[in-house]
Amino acid sequence: MKPAIPRPPPSTTTFILLPMALLAFLYFFLFPLAKELKLQSLQTTCRRSTFANLTELPIAPKPDFRLFMGILTHPDHYERRHLLRLVYSLQPNLTTAHVDIRFVFCNLTKEDQRVLVALEIMRYDDILILNCTENMDNGKTYAYFSTLPKLFNTTGDADRPPYDYVMKADDDIYFRLGRLAQSLKKMPRHDLYYGCAVPCDRVNPYRHYMSGMGYVLSWDLVQWISTSEISRNHTVGPEDFTTWTWLRDGNRAKDKFDTKPAMYNYPSGDPCAHDLVPDTIAVHQLKNNLKWARTLKYFKVTDGLKPSKLYHIS
Repeated sequence: MKPAIPRPPPSTTTFILLPMALLAFLYFFLFPLAKELKLQSLQTTCRRSTFANLTELPIAPKPDFRLFMGILTHPDHYERRHLLRLVYSLQPNLTTAHVDIRFVFCNLTKEDQRVLVALEIMRYDDILILNCTENMDNGKTYAYFSTLPKLFNTTGDADRPPYDYVMKADDDIYFRLGRLAQSLKKMPRHDLYYGCAVPCDRVNPYRHYMSGMGYVLSWDLVQWISTSEISRNHTVGPEDFTTWTWLRDGNRAKDKFDTKPAMYNYPSGDPCAHDLVPDTIAVHQLKNNLKWARTLKYFKVTDGLKPSKLYHIS
């Protein structure tokens, strides 16, 4: 006679079967739901990532041209550089041109310059220091043009220069970059000499030179200046006239464009001056803050100032 197997008490049976029932419920009901939710989450993430890549990272359009704008100034002109940074940073973004603006001067010679200019470079990184002695008409412009190809033309590809144009500009001229871009967009990319032809009472740019207020050369002319004996042997004299003599003697700059009356001096009695006009590209001889203020007010530069309880400007 076999011994009888004792039956477990009801409490023990419940203790064993209840966990098993819970495991079965989790497996048959919750696990498939979790898989489905996880799959839906992955699909949503993929769709969102693909959409973000298409909308948040658009391909930037290729600019119509690239311009290096060198503002020749003096190391001690801190206030003027600050003003120019303000007025150019607040202009509308250009959609058809790439413009790099740099302040250009010769070697630093004073203790305060070495510290204060270093601060500017650390903050703005918009300064080019040439290997020359600071001057106006004793070779600084030649040093500027002849240095640029050595700095930027690293590819050696004549068909794809680093810039289409190079500008030499004074620090007392205000360019409206949008108008400048519209004008340069229509210009040739080769052998171009562009600016305000002087004497200003003459209208034939092919017989006269461009004012030093701000003129543009195509990149091929800048490369030629950097290697030509004509320019290397004649660096002293009024810089704008001297640049023209290089181009004239080298039989260069066949395409000349006179921007008058869109580039002019601030209203005064000289032949290159007239009243401010809406179609302005640039205004020159802004020698003091009042002339700057009146010019910026005319072009409504501060109309976008938002009202605030923190200030009142009447």
